[in-house]
Amino acid sequence: MHKLLASATKEFLLLTRDFGGLAILFLMPLLLVITITTIQDGTFKTLKESKIPILLVDNDKGSVSEQIRENMAAAQQFEIVPQENERKAQQLVQNGDYQLAIVIPKKLSSALNHKVQENVEGILSKFNGNDAEDPQTSTNSKKEVKLYFDPATQLSFRNSIKSGINQMVSKIETESIYKAFQEELTDDPTEEIFDTQPFITFSEIAPGDVPDKSAIPNSTQHNIPAWTLFAIFFIILPLSINMVKEKNLGTFVRLRTNPVSYGTVLGGKTIVFLAVALIQFALMLLVGVFLFPILGLPELTVAGKLPMLFFVAFFAGLAAVGLGLLLGTIAKSQEQSAPFGATFVVILAALGGVWVPVFAMPKFMQALSNISPMNWGLSAFYDVFLRNVGILELLPEIALLFLFFLITTGIAIFYNERQIAV
Repeated sequence: MHKLLASATKEFLLLTRDFGGLAILFLMPLLLVITITTIQDGTFKTLKESKIPILLVDNDKGSVSEQIRENMAAAQQFEIVPQENERKAQQLVQNGDYQLAIVIPKKLSSALNHKVQENVEGILSKFNGNDAEDPQTSTNSKKEVKLYFDPATQLSFRNSIKSGINQMVSKIETESIYKAFQEELTDDPTEEIFDTQPFITFSEIAPGDVPDKSAIPNSTQHNIPAWTLFAIFFIILPLSINMVKEKNLGTFVRLRTNPVSYGTVLGGKTIVFLAVALIQFALMLLVGVFLFPILGLPELTVAGKLPMLFFVAFFAGLAAVGLGLLLGTIAKSQEQSAPFGATFVVILAALGGVWVPVFAMPKFMQALSNISPMNWGLSAFYDVFLRNVGILELLPEIALLFLFFLITTGIAIFYNERQIAV
């Protein structure tokens, strides 16, 4: 135990003497999480509060086009910009001035009313036992609502718009059919014989045993755990660089002349850099709780969650330290450890869902993300922040993080012993 504490003290003194390294370890992650959260929160607010301008070419100028205009205005997501010329509208969308142009064909209202009237009269004639023209043989041609999309528009936006327009048109057609039947069946236009209100509706409910405890995730709840984990794993750079320096300067050789095992040396480094990871995490929480509300960002709620959060951070820090110990043991120069460590952390973050959610990745990448320790840590943090789980539900991720630490540290010790034997 005395040797382990002496090794940890040495690491602590080396770390505290490097003020530039301390600034990078503690200040840069804070600047990173503040910047990323501010950008993403601003983007969310922009999408929520601002309206998307849409060109509308109304060649119909009838009841149907008026209903389309009213429904889109009621959605409060779009700003309707009238445009008379279809070719001009197409050019504006092609140039990127607008994301979408909707072109309503000529005589759409009259054609729809004629088609509905034909169908209704045909059905009523069948009921009355009269022979009538089959509605499907009508010469009334189909009408087409054209949608011009900006080529740079994302596929998800296109699909959502097309789905919304399709539902809107279907509703208009249904209401027209009910109206036509009502006019045929009653002489009183004010009498409502059909209930046209939707029978099936949907509501959005956050899952959970107690609805009040199920918080809707915001930019802070997503970014604090994600970028904290990124910062924790970035300690593999100073850790591995320090180990390489010790080997190149002969410090490690002098250490080995003492009766100290390599495991004890790594244990001292583990204690110090694990403490660094926990301090990083505590600073991130303080920023989310106290600084973010001042900056106009969503406040991070940690009430009743601190023990579980630090429990996850402890094992995430162990996994990061284990990776740093392995890299520092294998690397022979700073030119090897620094670029490889930085690139590898970025790859682990990309696979782990720090930048892009795992569900949005291709199937192959989703399967590959399961091997990233950042994915395990991020899942555990999300379980605590968003799903209000207990310690038993966290055990699978915690076990994976601890096993990762044991394997990487074990490989580092085994590799070092082999190098000495050679």
